[in-house]
Amino acid sequence: MAMTRNKYIFKKKSGVHGWGIFAKIEIPKGTRIIEYVGEKITKAEAERRGPRLIKYAQKHKQAGAVYIFILNKKYDIDGHVDYNIAKFINHSCNPNCEVDIIRGHIWIIALRDIRKNEEIFYNYGYDMDTYNEHPCLCRSSCCPGFITAQEHWGKLKRVLKEKGKKGTKVL
Repeated sequence: MAMTRNKYIFKKKSGVHGWGIFAKIEIPKGTRIIEYVGEKITKAEAERRGPRLIKYAQKHKQAGAVYIFILNKKYDIDGHVDYNIAKFINHSCNPNCEVDIIRGHIWIIALRDIRKNEEIFYNYGYDMDTYNEHPCLCRSSCCPGFITAQEHWGKLKRVLKEKGKKGTKVL
């Protein structure tokens, strides 16, 4: 398959991490910007692939870690395919987009109006169990220092305080 084409976005180097996705035109709040696509895999296959991909990313810092997205109770989408330009959307703790699963499709949707040439971000929403494997590079004023879902930021702050992590930005 060919790389996803899209009237709203384009790919270029990001100031946050590696490649990023940017607005080609002004994008109104609520717009379905792009669908996150890839190979539909079982949960068991996702569990097999995930650790291997994380090990690779630890050795290759510019590579993304894991492009596996939860689709439903049975399946995930492995977006690590050539035709999925949405895999280049970076994380931010102060995102301008969110993810919504609509009738079996994973959509990136604008949370607010997005200016032309602005980088597209969403919160990856990782759990706390592996927070230390995912330091955050977003530089947002609200950033807790690691890529986690916002609902975990209070717990993350407590954990980091208990561990005496000095210099790590927390809420």
